[in-house]
Amino acid sequence: MTAESSSGAASPESPGRSNFIRDIIIEDIKAGRNNGRVQTRFPPEPNGYLHIGHAKAICLGFGLAEEFGGKCNLRFDDTNPSKEETEYVDSIMEDVRWLGFKWDGLFYASDYFAQLYEWAVQLIKAGKAYVCDLSADEVRRYRGTLTEPGKESPYRNRTLDENLDLFELMKKGEFPDGARTLRAKIDMASPNLNLRDPVMYRILHTEHHRTGNEWCIYPMYDYAHGQSDSIENVTHSICTLEFENNRPLYNWFIENLGIFPSRQFEFDRLNLTYTLLSKRKLLTLVEQGHVSGWNDPRMPTLSGLRRRGYTPEAIRNFGESLSVSKTNSTVQLSALEHFVREDLNKRAARVMAVLRPLKVIIDNYSDDLVEEMEAVNNPEDAGMGTRTVPFSKVLYIEQDDFKEDPPKGYFRLSPGREVRLRYGYLITCTNVVKNSRGDIVELHCTYDPATRGGTTPDGRKVKSTIHWVSATHALDCEVRLYDNLFVKENPSEVEEGQDFTANLNSNSLEILSGCKIEPSLQSAAPGALYQFERLGYFCADPDSGSESLVFNRTIGLRDTWSKIEKREKK
Repeated sequence: MTAESSSGAASPESPGRSNFIRDIIIEDIKAGRNNGRVQTRFPPEPNGYLHIGHAKAICLGFGLAEEFGGKCNLRFDDTNPSKEETEYVDSIMEDVRWLGFKWDGLFYASDYFAQLYEWAVQLIKAGKAYVCDLSADEVRRYRGTLTEPGKESPYRNRTLDENLDLFELMKKGEFPDGARTLRAKIDMASPNLNLRDPVMYRILHTEHHRTGNEWCIYPMYDYAHGQSDSIENVTHSICTLEFENNRPLYNWFIENLGIFPSRQFEFDRLNLTYTLLSKRKLLTLVEQGHVSGWNDPRMPTLSGLRRRGYTPEAIRNFGESLSVSKTNSTVQLSALEHFVREDLNKRAARVMAVLRPLKVIIDNYSDDLVEEMEAVNNPEDAGMGTRTVPFSKVLYIEQDDFKEDPPKGYFRLSPGREVRLRYGYLITCTNVVKNSRGDIVELHCTYDPATRGGTTPDGRKVKSTIHWVSATHALDCEVRLYDNLFVKENPSEVEEGQDFTANLNSNSLEILSGCKIEPSLQSAAPGALYQFERLGYFCADPDSGSESLVFNRTIGLRDTWSKIEKREKK
């Protein structure tokens, strides 16, 4: 928690996690800039679903506003109607709420279309904007390169009246798409290519998701963004590093319009191993059917992570752990997974489930006896209490928990070996039953009645404890095992002639049917979080219902045996 002043804002001496933007805000408050007011905003374009990279920006923008007693707006930069949809608007609002943040104002760049148009007219009248007839390709050719200056458009010196008339005709829809643009008149020799007469408006006869067909000219992002910040009196406009070279243009529009001087600050964007954080490429995965949709649990979208079982607390803790700097770097996916495990360990209820069942018959257990074994719901939280799980003559255990010919270092069940059943008894395997193909289909065991609860009154040592479910009482379910969507740490690295989809992991999803879970999960609500003991963390999928239970693996547990097994095979 940060120290707070009497006004409710954090004082400049607050001991919050340091980053250079936070330091700037502290200095602004000390200097009395904007009367000590802090106003930030999160401005997504509604052309896709938010992903884990956006979570860093959300946590930073909303977090700084909260720390310093300021405000943070949610604003949709909806200036490109050909790619934007109400579906994306709704999903973005849902994701921000899910992360635990509340916006102080909800705005759209389209709210400001009339004002932006009037400001464009103001720049034309000041001789600082003109209507250009060059095509998009011609504009690019005229712009020049990083080492060569650009060439002025032949339409750059149109008269003021001609520019005003043409811009009005553009607004009225008199010209087809791409026929003309409105460009700022700055400097075609500027070393910053963004200042070489950038396009401010283009013609686009496309229906807008909010304004319908009211407009057929739309402002470019670089023109609309800074002015939208200014209208909202944003004091600290925070964006990622790819917009650093756009800042001089951001400032140029504000200065030449003489409006509230919002200031832009850039920080490093989040990059994760085995993950793509490009909405364009994520859209390709959806459109080409590589995933089931934006909320596929393999996707790095917030809706996908939510469906997989990631918690907002884990994502916020991960976001707060990240540096805020001026240097882009790549974070290991395992860092995010650490915060997910840490959070789920505290909140997920423990249950027993068997994903690949192997039947076990306890020969010396009464046929009609059913005992209720007391089980702890979460050893990290005593307040979650206990539950009972039924124990009977016929059980299911994991296939991997039995080996007929156990290798060195394997201490689970095998012929003649005794193991402990979690919350149950000690059992010893006495016989193995196989089918005609030689597959093991059934084990026969005996149990020691004196070891209820796993105790050993005589003090004998048992090296392994395994989980189980009662065959009579178990519920059937489907379990979806998810792995990384890509096989390479950097999915964008491809051979010549390939695209990023060449790095897709063909084994990123394994669906197991006929899994067995304890009966306490009969009413598991979609989104409910569990630790399947010894297997990992799982989440009830939205497809799940009382008649058909479906669980997604959120993340696995650390499995020391699997590492030993891999080493033994080498």
